Amino acid sequence: MTTDNPFFAPSDLPYQLPPFDRIEVEHYLPAFERGMEEQRAEVAAIAADPEPPTFDNTLVVLERSGRVLQRVSAAFFTLTSADTNPRLQEIEAEVVPRLSAHTDAIMLDPGLYRRIRSLYERRDELGLEPESAWLLERYRIEFVRAGAELSAQQHVRLREINAELAKLATEFGNLVRDEMKAGAVVVDTEAELGGLTEDAIAAAAVAARDRGLDGKYVLNLILPTAQPALAALHDRALRERLHTASIGRGSRGGANDTSAIVLRIVRLRAERARLLGFEHHAAYNIADNTARSVGAVEEMLAKLVPPAMANAAAEADDLQAAIGDDFALQPWDWAYYTERIRRERYAIDENELRPYFELERVLRDGVFFAAGKLYGLRFDERPDLRAYHPDARVFEVFDRDGGPLGLYVGDFFTRASKRGGAWANALVAQSRLFGTAPVAVNNLNINRAPDGEPTLLTLDEVRTLFHEFGHALHTLFSQVYFPKFAGTKVPRDFVEYPSQVNEVWMLWPEVLASYALHHRTGEPLPQEVVDRLQAAERFNKGFATTEYLAATLLDLAWHTLDADAAAEVDDVVAFEAAALERAGVATPFVPPRYRTTYFAHIFSGAAYSAGYYSYIWSEVLDADTVDWLTERGGLRRDSGDAFRDGLLAKGGSADAMEVYRTFRGRDPLIDPLLKRRGLTSDVAR
Repeated sequence: MTTDNPFFAPSDLPYQLPPFDRIEVEHYLPAFERGMEEQRAEVAAIAADPEPPTFDNTLVVLERSGRVLQRVSAAFFTLTSADTNPRLQEIEAEVVPRLSAHTDAIMLDPGLYRRIRSLYERRDELGLEPESAWLLERYRIEFVRAGAELSAQQHVRLREINAELAKLATEFGNLVRDEMKAGAVVVDTEAELGGLTEDAIAAAAVAARDRGLDGKYVLNLILPTAQPALAALHDRALRERLHTASIGRGSRGGANDTSAIVLRIVRLRAERARLLGFEHHAAYNIADNTARSVGAVEEMLAKLVPPAMANAAAEADDLQAAIGDDFALQPWDWAYYTERIRRERYAIDENELRPYFELERVLRDGVFFAAGKLYGLRFDERPDLRAYHPDARVFEVFDRDGGPLGLYVGDFFTRASKRGGAWANALVAQSRLFGTAPVAVNNLNINRAPDGEPTLLTLDEVRTLFHEFGHALHTLFSQVYFPKFAGTKVPRDFVEYPSQVNEVWMLWPEVLASYALHHRTGEPLPQEVVDRLQAAERFNKGFATTEYLAATLLDLAWHTLDADAAAEVDDVVAFEAAALERAGVATPFVPPRYRTTYFAHIFSGAAYSAGYYSYIWSEVLDADTVDWLTERGGLRRDSGDAFRDGLLAKGGSADAMEVYRTFRGRDPLIDPLLKRRGLTSDVAR
């Protein structure tokens, strides 16, 4: 087992794709152990080097360290997100705290930090080229933020906090996944599913059979609060059941209740922030993002809340008028009557759109087509290359000059072993230091159609596919020397920017005409429908903006608690209600996009904690860039090359906002975002 472990040497497959056909579950733990042991030895050698510190003998060697650990981590955490099982979860529970301790051992190594600090103090004398100078800057910042300048006694407590937080994040993520599965709504008869399309009903039957419930139907939950079926189901009682199942996740008591974990995570994060010299966790996290301060984030959000709430209130009035006097509008009615108004006002029916959005055509003739037109890319499927699950398909990506660029792995279908939501990651990072090309992964959670039937997407699923592919492009276009900066390794409130820009091509006329063809007749989506779709772009934006802002402000409410205040909170539901009221986003009709107890973005990992604002912060850059693309004529190669070479290729190898200013020629403007979301007085709803 030791000598045959596939992680102990670089993969011999194209682009160093992990050899999943040779990887067994039993390989992971030994590879983690060896990887951590090797990197600790490599770091110890750097710290003990008798030679004076130089950039090459300190930072370059540090960048080269931990290759076994990097290989096993990339494969393992891809699998635990996309296709987990009880044994993998056991390994994850064991290894995550050990990885946290391993990281602390590096970041809190006094000898290593002394060498980095010495280099930083002499940085003006070193004559470093820009990416190397930025590497030194980033390592110095990250070591300080990790606690390198704290006392030995403080290090002890910091290590304890980090280890426990890593363990709790894994537990939270597993409980959310289990609760999402447990909370799925079982329906006895097809008649109750009136309003759903034939393929959606068939998918519900497949989901039931997968659970051993032949003859019944199962409505699986997706991670956000809003469930797609609510827009179509005629049965109001079933809508209420589905909404209640969604919004109560993790807060109903029982084995999957996450409340206690949330409180413990919040308290530990607040304690760590105080230890590191920050008022609270939000101040700590945002200081290293492009926003720089909590105040800057709050200032932007304050501009958005009042018009968003006003728009949502007006939309609620429209919905109540559509309902009439029969009953009062409730959250489970919103999507259903919104679709009715959309059909009446714009003659758009989501269910009637789906036959034009067949997954394979959207992927090849939409997503790939736009990337070909804009960037000159070509995608060839490689069935000879096996990914981590039979559903995960591998495509080789060829560049604008026809040469090989990397691999793209698309894993689109939901399954019980996959966590909710949609995401992107990299199995291999691009780096000139190692001569590696990128392997990008996209995961979605689309319900699979019955065998032999096409998988038809909702408009939102089409948007999600374009969005996640934007992350994949960021990974594929990376042209950095050091792996630390590869692809999406940028500040959290910058990372969503390129992916949101890629959404613009979803409804771009040339792209839409390429992929929006009826899956049976081949007829294009009628132009009058396209016109109505574009006219309806701002429809229901009050709801969409408010549900997002509610989640964002909830995230900030939890993470602006200092250590003393966090210790006093003992009721998650009560705190959430009070926080939404204080923030001015409490409305009975528009619940947060994620409630606390299933807010995986912020509690099953640290990346988005005090950072969920990143989506709308990034959208300022996105909307400004889309204006630029539109002014230049849209889907043009020269525009694509400018965006790719001037921004996407840079990864995290320079200050993100300086990269943006160089690309755009100025700071971003907020006006395009306000106009897009209908949040200005001169824009009609």
